[in-house]
Amino acid sequence: MILTPERQQALADYLLALADDELILAHRNSEWTGHGPILEEDIAFTNIALDEMGHAKIWYGLVHKLTGDDPDRLVFFRDAADYRNVQMVELPKGDWAFSLLRQYLFDTAETARLPYLAQSSYPPIAAAAAKIRPEEIYHLRHTQSWVKRLGLGTDESNRRMQNGLNDLWPYAQQMFAPLPGEDLLAAAGIVGAGTAVHAAWLNVVTQHLTDSGLQIPANDQPPTNGRANHTSHLDALLADMQLVARLDPKAKW
Repeated sequence: MILTPERQQALADYLLALADDELILAHRNSEWTGHGPILEEDIAFTNIALDEMGHAKIWYGLVHKLTGDDPDRLVFFRDAADYRNVQMVELPKGDWAFSLLRQYLFDTAETARLPYLAQSSYPPIAAAAAKIRPEEIYHLRHTQSWVKRLGLGTDESNRRMQNGLNDLWPYAQQMFAPLPGEDLLAAAGIVGAGTAVHAAWLNVVTQHLTDSGLQIPANDQPPTNGRANHTSHLDALLADMQLVARLDPKAKW
């Protein structure tokens, strides 16, 4: 399909938000490498982090096709204010319950969004979504099993899971806040409507969390516009992630 300039800019912004979400979450998850609760899960969560980084690369690649912007520049040479990820993914990793629940809430959102993207009227998005979707289904199967395992485990594991859910729940709503021009993209069949994705997500997570012995928090108001305003945690994360590249911006790797 032919994109109008307005839709092209809106699509680039939309894809950049998806890519930033994946990248920052991948970085946070990678902090568990060597520190997982058991060896098998240490390896599994590291592999999930690598998958999310690969998905980020795919979305950055589509941004490049639309705008010509170099993916390496987008990753290593933007400041925090220019990133478009939600605050949920930039929060510190916390304990295992917190990181696990964050990944579960994100996975469920991805599996709700990707069927719409796989049917996109813009072929590059449909192809990318078809490639990413099987991996996200695996991620969800993995994290939802851990949610139930810990939610229905001991009093201590349930307490930690509930505390993590209480903290994460309002932040999770940021994933569905409409992006600039998203309505134009949805009307053209390029992406799914955010309200439909949110409804699908809410239906799945409410049922599974309840079945896992957890209570859905009453507070579902996002702290702020999570894509336009960031916490200080993102500054610290980027300082670490971008350190080597910024030592010599002209270096070729």
